[in-house]
Amino acid sequence: MSGRRRFSSVRARATLGATVVVALALVAAGVAVLLSLRGDLTSRADAEADGVAREVAARIAAGTPYPSLDLPDGEDSPVQVVDRDGRVLAVSEGLTAISGTGVPDVVPGESPGTGRDDDDDADDPAPGEVGELTWHGQGTATVDGESGDYRFSRVEVTDRRDETVWVYAGASLGAQRDAVGTAATAMLIGLPVLLLVVGGVTWMVTHRALRPVEDIRREMAAITASQDLSRRVPEPDTGDEVARLARTTNETLTALESSVERQRRFVADASHELRSPIASLRTQLEVGAAHPDLLDVPGAVEDTVRLQRLAADLLLLARLDAGERPSGAPVDLAALAREQAAGRPGVTVAAAEPVEVTGSRGQLGRVLANLLGNAGRHARAEVTVTVRKEGDRAVLAVADDGPGVPEADRERIFERFVRLDDARSRDEGGAGLGLAIARDVAVRHGGTLTVGEAPAGGALFELRLPLPEGGRRGLPRPEDR
Repeated sequence: MSGRRRFSSVRARATLGATVVVALALVAAGVAVLLSLRGDLTSRADAEADGVAREVAARIAAGTPYPSLDLPDGEDSPVQVVDRDGRVLAVSEGLTAISGTGVPDVVPGESPGTGRDDDDDADDPAPGEVGELTWHGQGTATVDGESGDYRFSRVEVTDRRDETVWVYAGASLGAQRDAVGTAATAMLIGLPVLLLVVGGVTWMVTHRALRPVEDIRREMAAITASQDLSRRVPEPDTGDEVARLARTTNETLTALESSVERQRRFVADASHELRSPIASLRTQLEVGAAHPDLLDVPGAVEDTVRLQRLAADLLLLARLDAGERPSGAPVDLAALAREQAAGRPGVTVAAAEPVEVTGSRGQLGRVLANLLGNAGRHARAEVTVTVRKEGDRAVLAVADDGPGVPEADRERIFERFVRLDDARSRDEGGAGLGLAIARDVAVRHGGTLTVGEAPAGGALFELRLPLPEGGRRGLPRPEDR
């Protein structure tokens, strides 16, 4: 199992892959080199045989008698001179057998009796002239009892008696065989050594490259085992993909730590907020059970309603945290503002035209209700709701003439269970979830929710949501750019 796990690692696969690729490349290169070397040596042997054949043919053309040709040593270059009938006229000294030339006889003056026909007598050289090379081939020859492979060349020549003969001359392929064999042996010995070097270097390089990944894995395993989300994985200073992976991992751990901490605070605050109305309601019911005439029914109903609202807020936050996406239905913010403002004293709506966005009507209505409820608790006399289009955004603004929000607290008020007026009673101030819910819904709809200073000195909350493509004004369409 350990061996299988080691082989399945990235390091082992990279080493194996690099070794296989290099092996294939070396084998292909080696075959090409051997073929090229063999072809080059064959060409040299042909050139050598051509030279010997022409030299002998020149002597014949000059009128040298066949017995007096002074042919080269057969071991170096076996020579065979035959006429058109296949009769051997001269052979190198020591030549006892030959193949590949078409005339196996090596005894001058004898003919194998097969005869050889000339294709075209008109193409024969003139008397005393050497013709062109007409053939190259490969065969064997036995000289002084030793056989070897040879490349043969054939030259036509016409002697002084106007008799055309063929001169066969060979060049040994022993040097070719030895050179190719030596090169092949060197490759067979060097290939495993080179593959070992490539494999070793790849193994060390991948080990060095993957060491930060192993450090990240080890630290992540330790974090999982200890459940300590404050720890971070080491970030190498290489600036490569591994460094970016470590950085992203740490960013993920930071977000996870923040989410877990936020969830813990949420559970603790929710438990605390729920405990108060439940305890109050239980106390009133116990008193009413013991003393029916002392039962505070309005107070019990108020606590029940507050508990119901708190439970609804907690459920909505839970759905938002779970990633619930708003629907894509069209929503007219102007009509929604007038609907939510109806029945609220001191609230006026200024909307010159319909402003339509896409999203969840229920969630956006909840945002407006929370903003109006917050403004109503702090306004002295008047709350103004304005709906307009601004570029590619729909803007819904809620302004009041109250004391406003201090600049230092303008972000903190959007945190969950945060109430700036701590002296205020829970019944008046709520649980501190309204603005947190409003911002979460705005973000889920691709928008923003901010707070600033209203013209009357109070708080100004601005909800900005993206307009649908067809409802944007003042911006060029992508196809017009």
